[in-house]
Amino acid sequence: MSDEVQTQSAFTPRVFSGIKPSGGLTLGNYLGAIKRFVDMQGSGIETIYCVVDMHAITVWQDPSELRRATREIAAGYIASGLDPEQSILFNQSQVSAHAELGWIFNCVARVGWMNRMTQFKEKAGKNAEKQSLGLYAYPSLMAADILLYHATQVPVGEDQKQHVELTRDIAAKFNHDYKVDFFPETEPVIQGAGTRIMSLRDGTSKMSKSDVSDASRINMTDDADKIAKKIRKAKTDPDALPSEAAGLEGRAEARNLVNIYASLQGKTLEEVLPEVGGMQFGTFKPMLADLAVDKLAPISTEMARLMDQPDEIDAILIKGAEKAREIAQPILERTYDIVGMLR
Repeated sequence: MSDEVQTQSAFTPRVFSGIKPSGGLTLGNYLGAIKRFVDMQGSGIETIYCVVDMHAITVWQDPSELRRATREIAAGYIASGLDPEQSILFNQSQVSAHAELGWIFNCVARVGWMNRMTQFKEKAGKNAEKQSLGLYAYPSLMAADILLYHATQVPVGEDQKQHVELTRDIAAKFNHDYKVDFFPETEPVIQGAGTRIMSLRDGTSKMSKSDVSDASRINMTDDADKIAKKIRKAKTDPDALPSEAAGLEGRAEARNLVNIYASLQGKTLEEVLPEVGGMQFGTFKPMLADLAVDKLAPISTEMARLMDQPDEIDAILIKGAEKAREIAQPILERTYDIVGMLR
């Protein structure tokens, strides 16, 4: 076994991340995830991106809708600039090694670790006993998604940071239990103003595809008119925008709109506030709407074209899955050897 052991420094720099196909993509998904995925291309780090359809079925999904939503997420990736020649793009269920390694990790992870996962508590609420075992255990599958590729970095939103920490715990316990240095301790990458985009109707709540109000979010399928209308109607306050970040304290809606403006420009809050300081929202909102339409409308147009060509999307996902398996299968087989499976 020792001749195949890797040290932490020997791991190839590699990024993995994924989006679940349940509901549509929003501006929050774009700025908090997909835009950063695209920015990482060509940076000298191998990039692997996934539509995590196995995670979607932790709650019941209509099969035809799941297929459509999987294609829509893939279309969103591609329309936003993700190049299947530069990055590996596939849907999770086409690479069975995810489920296989997920079972191994179910046997490594501890129940106490799962009990500390806040997202399950938030999603299950008072009906925890009626939830699927998959919803409870899915952070273990998420760890498998990441470690199946020996990913060293995972771009995630703040709400997923706990799951990457669990991934590190699972990797460390596996390595300790089997006296190897086989799985890397993956680092979460959380950066930029756009990591947490809030509702256009309530600046204290995250922008969500599950919100009953369509006006609360910008969907990546919205056309130019809808994008501009939603920004014009976004909740604000009567005060002018400040020139420094301290002036946004207690102004959740103002902070959110400036965050969106900064993120669409690829700048920080500190960089844009001197530009917009002193503006009333009557001036700022049209400027933000123009910027959002300029950046987002071409994406929604290309997504619509791709969704009319499902075979084109499917071909990209099939090719991506083949590339993903080339990386994943040797890692899975070595895991089986380490664990002691007779093959």
